[in-house]
Amino acid sequence: MLVEVTDDRLVRADLAGDREGMNVADRTHLPVPEPDLTEAELVERAVALRPVLLERQQETERLTRYPPATHEDFLRAGFYRTLQPRLYGGYEFGLPTFYRVVVEISRGCPSTGWALSLVSAHVLQFASLFGEQVQTEVFGADGEFRAASTVMPIGVAQPDGDGHYILDGTWPYSSGAPYSTHYVGQTLLAPEKEGDPPGPMLLFVAPRSAWTVVDDWYGTLGLRGSGSNSIRIDRSRIPARLTFPASLLDLPVEGGTPGSRLHGNPMYAGRAASFFHGELASFMVGTAYAAADEYASIIANRPLATDPGRTRAELPDYQRYLGQALAKISTAEAALHGAAEEYMEVCRRNASGEAPFTLAEDDRLAAVFLTAGQLAWEALHNILYRTAGSRHARDGARMQRYFRDGATYLSHVAPNMADPLAQRIGSARVGLPFDHIPLVT
Repeated sequence: MLVEVTDDRLVRADLAGDREGMNVADRTHLPVPEPDLTEAELVERAVALRPVLLERQQETERLTRYPPATHEDFLRAGFYRTLQPRLYGGYEFGLPTFYRVVVEISRGCPSTGWALSLVSAHVLQFASLFGEQVQTEVFGADGEFRAASTVMPIGVAQPDGDGHYILDGTWPYSSGAPYSTHYVGQTLLAPEKEGDPPGPMLLFVAPRSAWTVVDDWYGTLGLRGSGSNSIRIDRSRIPARLTFPASLLDLPVEGGTPGSRLHGNPMYAGRAASFFHGELASFMVGTAYAAADEYASIIANRPLATDPGRTRAELPDYQRYLGQALAKISTAEAALHGAAEEYMEVCRRNASGEAPFTLAEDDRLAAVFLTAGQLAWEALHNILYRTAGSRHARDGARMQRYFRDGATYLSHVAPNMADPLAQRIGSARVGLPFDHIPLVT
């Protein structure tokens, strides 16, 4: 049911200038499930769920997605609405809180943390790029918006001459697809005449009725429970108003966006590439913490062969291994949260007109997030997994699962952007062109 909005933040949007020429206080909006919920309370809920998620790890891998009970837990906790605008029933919390939730959920179950992050993140881009009419339509009467996505463009969008595009194709690695209500995808515009190459990138939002989930997420090394299925769009007609001519890796946000003006929140005026790297870094930090938790349990419960009355936890070497790993993970977490705060500040300066959110800034923040993920992996792989003992590399062992999940993260496209990112940052620093250096080939 729609009710009138009186939220102070939205009133500030009107004072800042409303793109639609409409008084914000006169708008209708969706009720927020828990209007008084704080960011600290949301993070506390994620921490409280860790033991439950730990026990559900094996079931999550068996199902290839987190179980329905976990989905219900997330709905009740409000995790899916962390970044969603308050105007449409969300909590509109900042990136630091979102990343903290992902860290804690990943610490309970990495596959679940990965899926939650990727299915609840793309509301940020949708709420940034599209105007009020489209957002009101898409969020609907209940504000349910969970959207899988993938960075690669698939197929071509063929205009039908009646204000729609016809989409056809299979979009792989769509993490969180089983619980998604929408799909935020990318395709290419069809060429104007036969024989010409495809046109530029087109971003689209497709409702659940326009696509199906393909049962193809199995046989992977890690992240077996992340629900990273393909989605199939079989010649569906998508209204042109649900499309936007842009690439997720290079969003037009300089000076603010329709969303930042509509919601009066500069968070909706940020680039996406660095934000996505922050998501994966959050997952990796949480996974490394999970491995450290398991390692502490392993050494505390492993008697010495030559002195069964003592455990490995009492040996200086194992104490040192755990301490070194925790130092790396804590450093990665500090970098993650510091860069998240910086991201919010860069968004603020962009929306206020003080300084644009440039591609160079996006690259710099992305590199910080990526480095945080690498540090967490070093702790997991080079220290914790290596010294835990071969019995913990067996099937069913949590340490093996964490290793597999972290190794699968390394094969993702984002960590493999490290070299081109470094080249772009170095080129920018010495005043040379860099935007021609592709991040993805």
